[in-house]
Amino acid sequence: MNKIRVLIADDHQVVREGLSAILTTKEDIEVVGVAKDGVEAVEMTRTLLPDVVLMDISMPRMNGVEATREIKRENPHIGVVVLTMYAEEEYIFDLVKAGATGYLLKDADSGQIVKAIRAIAEGESLIHPSVASKILNEFSLLAEGRGRKPGRLEHGLTDREITVLKLVAEGKTNKEIANVLDLSEKTIKNHVRNIFHKLHVYDRTQAAIHAIRKGLIELDPKS
Repeated sequence: MNKIRVLIADDHQVVREGLSAILTTKEDIEVVGVAKDGVEAVEMTRTLLPDVVLMDISMPRMNGVEATREIKRENPHIGVVVLTMYAEEEYIFDLVKAGATGYLLKDADSGQIVKAIRAIAEGESLIHPSVASKILNEFSLLAEGRGRKPGRLEHGLTDREITVLKLVAEGKTNKEIANVLDLSEKTIKNHVRNIFHKLHVYDRTQAAIHAIRKGLIELDPKS
């Protein structure tokens, strides 16, 4: 069994040790390194190539937003789960733009953290419920400022892929989308992979933002 390789980045030793202790008890997860600031996180990611980085925001030398941006620029397929005390919109949106695919508050229990790591490793996104609505509100603002809807030739997505993309933007997992559309989870994974390729993005959050900015989909803010 291939284990999920995880790097922990946090400037508090007790947090690093606590997370390491939790994750090392999971048979499918391996902690490959710990970093005490953003610079170390970027450097260790280059050499260790983890599958997922657990990232704090407030760190010396380089904060989590800058570190996430650098990691995703160099290795866009590495998932970043932000684990922080902050829930303000300014941090959420900066991290979304930087490429973070998961966002958890530090009051999340160990089960939520493990679930997030596994989800991100499978190409999903996982966002804490307390901030999900704020991201949807930002999506709505993006939608208000978009231009005309592009034609099919401009994005190349099929009608089915547009439907899947809308459900992705609503935060649904591949399994949930499969249930909604009465398709297999494998088929949905193929659709999502094709969507990423056609939109030139690497994760679900980037796909959703791109789709709304370009007017490919519309979201109900109440959804």
